[in-house]
Amino acid sequence: MPPELQALLKQRVIAPVYSREQRVQRLVHMIFDEDAMHLAYDPYATQTLTETWQNRRANCLSFTLLFVTLARAAGIDARVQEVAQVVTWYEDQGAIYNIGHVNAGVNLDGRIAVVDLDRNVLYDRYGPQQIDPSRALAHFYNNRGAMRMSEGDLVQARAYFQAALAQDPAFVAGWNNLGVLDARSGNLADAERDYRTALGIKPRNIASLTNASALYRRLGDTRQAGLLARRLQQVQRNDPFVQFRLGNEAEQRRDYADAIRAYRRAISLYGTAHQFHFGLARAYFLAGDNRRASVEMSKARDLASPNAGFLKAQYQAKLDSLHRLRQGTAAIN
Repeated sequence: MPPELQALLKQRVIAPVYSREQRVQRLVHMIFDEDAMHLAYDPYATQTLTETWQNRRANCLSFTLLFVTLARAAGIDARVQEVAQVVTWYEDQGAIYNIGHVNAGVNLDGRIAVVDLDRNVLYDRYGPQQIDPSRALAHFYNNRGAMRMSEGDLVQARAYFQAALAQDPAFVAGWNNLGVLDARSGNLADAERDYRTALGIKPRNIASLTNASALYRRLGDTRQAGLLARRLQQVQRNDPFVQFRLGNEAEQRRDYADAIRAYRRAISLYGTAHQFHFGLARAYFLAGDNRRASVEMSKARDLASPNAGFLKAQYQAKLDSLHRLRQGTAAIN
């Protein structure tokens, strides 16, 4: 840890006599306040702790590694956590590749509080799970590899993906991304091995199923490509995040009936996600069904986190607009 950062931590968090919960709050302030670190979010900033201190920028992974390191130095029981699937994903040149999502967990008298740089991310139904240092490092190297691959530096990207898999040989995202890299490099046999390894670890992984199916089509193996494509369809049918994405895509092409079907399917699979109900409310409104839009907007408001006061207020404002619209006195934006 840089000496200057260590001194700041001692001054702002450790030196005074505070409870563990107060130290967590002071640590958050130390990281983000203008008169301290003043950390800014940068989705591309996968950095070491020293680099984060120097640049004052971080993505979710860099922030988590920084926070957990500082928290432990301040006597706080903190851990790195992994979310297997979130509502966001990345596509590049027709191949889906994963960089994953992590956050920090803090043990406060037996209750695990989540500290996440991205407050808008939607977790899967299993939520954050604690991971060991090797897995955290695998995320770090995988992130750097994905960035190098997007920049066209395939040699350095390969080194990072291999480093990720050396830390955790069962890291599916690393195998998938290595497969994307091998396919781009023309090493199709290696890409096939990479995807097969990923699917051997996690047979229902959407990114690997998508990429492997495309690879077999490229190889002319239509039978295997079709087999994987059918498996992919089954997985997507039962994946609420995929259904949510399909709803968004249908909205964009103004097919509101299809959007409604997709959002309703997403809700049937994951009924407590307020974002899904908001999407359905929006689709109903655009389809001219203000009554159902109001019902879903109410559900979105009620499902929003009790701590998300601003979000609840936004939902309430939209709901009020819908009510006025139904009375013929206003319109919703």
